Amino acid sequence: MPYDFQTIEAKWQRHWAENGTFHVPNPGEPGFDPDRPKLYVLDMFPYPSGAGLHVGHPLGYIATDIVSRYKRMRGYRVLHPIGYDAFGLPAEQYAIDHNVHPRETTDANIENMTRQLKQLGLGYDWQRCFATTDPGYYKWTQWIFLQLFHSWFDPGAGAARPIHELEQALSAEVYYVGPDGEIVAPPSEGLDAVTGSPIGARKWHELTPQQQRNLLDSYRLAYLSEVPVNWCPALGTVLANEEVTAEGRSERGNHPVYQRPLEQWMLRITAYADRLLADLDLVDWPEPIKAMQRNWIGRSEGAEIRFPLPDAGPDASEYDLLVFTTRPDTLFGATYMVLAPEHPVVDEITAEDRWEAVKAYREAAAEQSALDRQAEQKQKTGVFTGGYATNPANGEALPVWIADYVMMGYGTGAIMAVPAHDERDFAFAKQQELPIRPVVMPDDAWLRESAPEDAPTDAASLRAAYRADPARFADAFAGEGTGINSSNEAISLNDRPTPDAKRVIVDWLEESGNGRRQVQYRLQDWLFSRQRYWGEPFPLLHGPDGEIEAVPEDELPVELPPMTDFKPEPSADPDAPPQPPLARAPDEWKHVTRNGRTYTRELNTMPQWAGSCWYYLRFCDPDNDELFVDPDAQYYWMRGSEQSPAPGDAADAWLRPRDGVDLYVGGVEHAVLHLLYARFWHKVLYDLGHVFTPEPFGRLYNQGYIQREAYTDARGVYVPADKVEERDGRFFYGDEEVTEEFGKMGKSLKNAITPDDVCARYGADTLRLYEMYMGPLEQNKTWSTRDIVGVHRFLQRLWRNFFGDDESGSDGPPARVAERDPSDEENRLLHRTIQSVSGDMESLRFNTAIARLIELNNAALHWDDVPRTVAESVVRMIAPLAPHLGEELWQRLGHEPSVADAPWPAWDERYVRAETLELPVQVNGKVRARIEVDAEADEETIRATALREQRVTSFLDGKTPKKVVVVPGKLVNVVV
Repeated sequence: MPYDFQTIEAKWQRHWAENGTFHVPNPGEPGFDPDRPKLYVLDMFPYPSGAGLHVGHPLGYIATDIVSRYKRMRGYRVLHPIGYDAFGLPAEQYAIDHNVHPRETTDANIENMTRQLKQLGLGYDWQRCFATTDPGYYKWTQWIFLQLFHSWFDPGAGAARPIHELEQALSAEVYYVGPDGEIVAPPSEGLDAVTGSPIGARKWHELTPQQQRNLLDSYRLAYLSEVPVNWCPALGTVLANEEVTAEGRSERGNHPVYQRPLEQWMLRITAYADRLLADLDLVDWPEPIKAMQRNWIGRSEGAEIRFPLPDAGPDASEYDLLVFTTRPDTLFGATYMVLAPEHPVVDEITAEDRWEAVKAYREAAAEQSALDRQAEQKQKTGVFTGGYATNPANGEALPVWIADYVMMGYGTGAIMAVPAHDERDFAFAKQQELPIRPVVMPDDAWLRESAPEDAPTDAASLRAAYRADPARFADAFAGEGTGINSSNEAISLNDRPTPDAKRVIVDWLEESGNGRRQVQYRLQDWLFSRQRYWGEPFPLLHGPDGEIEAVPEDELPVELPPMTDFKPEPSADPDAPPQPPLARAPDEWKHVTRNGRTYTRELNTMPQWAGSCWYYLRFCDPDNDELFVDPDAQYYWMRGSEQSPAPGDAADAWLRPRDGVDLYVGGVEHAVLHLLYARFWHKVLYDLGHVFTPEPFGRLYNQGYIQREAYTDARGVYVPADKVEERDGRFFYGDEEVTEEFGKMGKSLKNAITPDDVCARYGADTLRLYEMYMGPLEQNKTWSTRDIVGVHRFLQRLWRNFFGDDESGSDGPPARVAERDPSDEENRLLHRTIQSVSGDMESLRFNTAIARLIELNNAALHWDDVPRTVAESVVRMIAPLAPHLGEELWQRLGHEPSVADAPWPAWDERYVRAETLELPVQVNGKVRARIEVDAEADEETIRATALREQRVTSFLDGKTPKKVVVVPGKLVNVVV
């Protein structure tokens, strides 16, 4: 009978939906079985775009579905949910482009994507599905934000604590308020004789209510601050660095982006930098992903150095420049200073005759994005301010420049330039003809490699040449060496190796009051405001006196108001103030009256990242109206399994207890932001006692992506790949010849293929198998519609192996399945296949698992019939990979559905052991022959067989061996 995949797939998709086949109950719910081990398998939150899925999207989804089905058959209770990350700029912009409300387009996109996912036979627990745009979900996103707002990071505990505890500690004089408004602990000495508090500090009750409020607000994990941002007036919103191109334009729409200061909500992720680094050791993630997070956090040990500014006026000490450097040992080599154009000190030190040049440069820098300003290939430019700073090590006056490659948001916004030992400073100094003084002598190898062509070749002469003019050498020397030209009356770094020189100079800086040891991070606090409509409203109220109040928890969620005019107000003026769409919301939403006072809601919205920071927790308990997640459900699904593995399971990475999601699969493009943000939120919740694990994702796996041919015309513009024709090895779009290239499948390259088309022509099972068969899951793969036919033929042959060539179309049992015992040969092939496929499934090597099944099926086609035990084992092995076909064959073999609940087949050791072994035979350590022996042969038999081998006897030449060593299963070594 024919393989009618369309009928079969529709039938079983209906069955799974009607019977809730893949729903898994929580502890305490009907059907919960506490004796089975658990497994939490999760896909990275998909975004429901208007274009729907292309065949590259479900690569990871299919893989996790196979894992989930396989582990379920191994006896696990598997949580495998799905939902939608549906807020954010793309959804809003799509709605604007189509002149409809984003709720309407988002719901339609979700409906279409759900249809496509179900069409692929993905065994998700659809009862747990939700979107970040559901008010019942973002109620708890707002609640988590309030946990940050109501908390501070206690450096003594190294953890978040409720802000009211800080207020209590201040009131009880555990802490005082320092002269700069900072919290200080009472020292053992240096107390004011009258007040008993630290000198220059104040007690909590001495502050006004406004000062008290400001102090607490400045320590919250969620705080309001004026910071330089990427402002896109055409889109009317702030953009993250990742949303800005290298050309300084918006990724969406290609609009100009400007740097400007704006008051924004920030999250204090920097407080968690050390824990985010250290706890990478707790998770089983690919090492490149860990390295990317470490680099993004960018922990650096060094010193903060104070450079006086004698030209800053009578209060010059207030404007001392603070510089962080990882190479304080090079302080004597600083020959100029560079400030970010936005640095507030620029206004104080710029000479009158330099104002016009400085002003013009600052305006130009403001029009560039942060990414553009820091581009390595960009030529470094700058302007001299006319002001000078004093080098604390030698008293030299250092000219102060401004340059766009220095950023206020990174470090202190000021650098000491040591051009002999920093590539960037080296290039800038040569360009501006500034002094270059060497203070670290390189090793001889570097000197020889970097020396000018006319330099002497002996080491002593090279060192002398470098001392005299390092600018003649090819590069700056940024490595470790020996100190030179570095001494004052108090210390000398000369002849000291770099590590020793660092220690000595930092000790001197601290003793002399010119600096201190410090650790600094590349990581910046998370800019959390967006001037858009389609996002989670902040649960905050602004009072008439500037105070900020949280919306009470029992009033959550703060829902988005219905608005017909939700578009941001674009502007061509980069200095125009932001006008968020919620500023046009109805007054009854925008204004709130409490105790006779009128408050205004926060009019910015949260970024898209907010909802995707914690969805994995909500999947544990998605319908809870009272809690963001039930503790019992969270503990069960998120704690490392303390149960025994399922019977017959392999002892592999799956079974190592680890906290968090057991398997998290997604693209490498989320290596930093999503994963870092989710880890940060999780750690705050952990500190506050809301979650039980220190990390959210125990094991992470990055799938590759699918690429395909793409074509560009003479302008370099991509044209639709499906409308390109090949003619005599050349490619044409209509009558125009185009250029072929390969790239990641997607809308931007116009080379996407929808799964709808593939499923209609070949079926979902074929699509699933083809994507897994293309190569290892973690590798990128090239799509070929021609190759998919081969996988489809395999499924047709598998069907024919059960039903023969009967074309009647009956719904009867498989005609070729026989009620007989398999032969030894058939058993050997079957059990070795089970063993191999089981190992492949455990290791996510789905391509080789499919290859094993193809081999078995091809062999069975030549049998007179297929023994039932073989047939049933094959069906159970194919079921996770091609579930519709697996269900149909399982039912026709006389079993109740679903095969998803059938046990995974076990192999018999008798049939997987090799009957014979081929062993190399060495004579005096060199392989001289190979022998074949019975797999069960004892050492004496192996030894005798080796000594009878003709090539071995020829090397013995009649001599008696001194020793014959048999390494079981490995080799025989004859010593003559």
